[in-house]
Amino acid sequence: MTVTAQSPARAPHRTYSRWTALVVLCAGTLMTILDGNIVTVAMPAVQSDLGFTGPRLAWVVNAYLIPFGGLLLLAGRLGDLVGRKRMFVAGLAVFTVASVLCGTATGQGTLIAARALQGVGGAMTSAVVLGMLVSLFPEPRAQARAIAVFSAVGAAGGALGTFLGGALTQALTWHWIFLINLPIGLVALLAAVRVLAPEDGEGLGRGADYPGAALVTGALMLTVYVIVGSGDRAPITTLLLAAVSLALFTAFTVRQARAARPLLRLRLFGSRLLSGANAVQILMIATMYGFQFIGALYLQRVLGFGELLTGTAFLPAPVVIGVLMLGLSARTIGRFGAYRVLLAGLVLVLAGMALLSRAPADGSYLADVLPALLLLATGFAAAMPALTGLAMAGAREEDAGLASGLFNTTQVVGGSLGLAVLSVLAASRTEGVLARGAELVPATAEGYRLAFGVGTGIAAGALVLAAVVLRTARRG
Repeated sequence: MTVTAQSPARAPHRTYSRWTALVVLCAGTLMTILDGNIVTVAMPAVQSDLGFTGPRLAWVVNAYLIPFGGLLLLAGRLGDLVGRKRMFVAGLAVFTVASVLCGTATGQGTLIAARALQGVGGAMTSAVVLGMLVSLFPEPRAQARAIAVFSAVGAAGGALGTFLGGALTQALTWHWIFLINLPIGLVALLAAVRVLAPEDGEGLGRGADYPGAALVTGALMLTVYVIVGSGDRAPITTLLLAAVSLALFTAFTVRQARAARPLLRLRLFGSRLLSGANAVQILMIATMYGFQFIGALYLQRVLGFGELLTGTAFLPAPVVIGVLMLGLSARTIGRFGAYRVLLAGLVLVLAGMALLSRAPADGSYLADVLPALLLLATGFAAAMPALTGLAMAGAREEDAGLASGLFNTTQVVGGSLGLAVLSVLAASRTEGVLARGAELVPATAEGYRLAFGVGTGIAAGALVLAAVVLRTARRG
């Protein structure tokens, strides 16, 4: 395993076990990841119950993504300053309260506002997890196992969210996709207070660049807003918003270069590992999120699956991911090196997307979806732990929280980008085919084939980028 830590973690108190701590960190992560996907299948029920229009319904998702993506970097740095445990525990509390508000919402505005608060709590929790993990497990072998467990929970949680969303909505009501977070959150919160080792952090006076924080948070939120809403506004408006976002990023970079105590130490981007791994992750996550969203729509609108059956169809993915990550990932990376394992995983992801790009209108789940699903799950199970290890190996111990926030930020940006690009392309192609007189199902299938084809190209880009940029990280 290529991940190393610069210094050992603080000596634990007597009730503290680092493997128990890992379970707590994974529980908090699972909540936020489940919530990112659990809403998708329940959207029609939410729309019917609360009277959302089509465009406004998208804000049930966007209201979560914008603060989540925008605040990750700031939350990661603040975790370094005030203590990562404090940030993690506070994030769990905010997320749990917001989940109850979502589950009891009876109006559109209340639900959207509560989803935004969920995004804030999710950012606080997620931003510091990787930094805590690499400090807990400084030894290469133990760290490899810990990252494998963490990655398995994250990856499997995405697919599991799709299943739970369908099951809870069909068996109970859509409210329970949020209320289920209450018992999980309370248990995780109480466990975190007792189990996680206390830490003081560097102190706000040593790195709190508030003007820089305002610039980068505004830039990231606007970037996510531009991406997730690009299909709902005029192109000129999107270009203007993108220009404003670029200007904010430029101002932030200038500020960080001159500030005595910068929020983001620009030396982070001098690491080939950290910068390259984050760039590869944007493309890989764009592919995987695009597959989950378009794949679910293909099952429902082309193959005619219902909500519960759609969720069940995705279940092989978390099973494969969990088994491979927990059983083989650490040993495989230890034997062949993170670089080789990452490339092998990306090849499998590319093959899975290529198979989906041929999915016909009269296809079947067993012949046209399941083989691709298994390839994608296997490839992601190999690639994600390797990529996580490479990224965190490029950060110093004092920057671990910030590097963790950056890595999670690129996940959100990549996922938002994949959803926006592939869904817009699929809808545009479908409309064009319908305009030529085609029937709905064949036209819809052609739109999804285009999306899967573009996803194949994005996966190929991730593979090439990893092979070129990260080749110096090769081990074994």
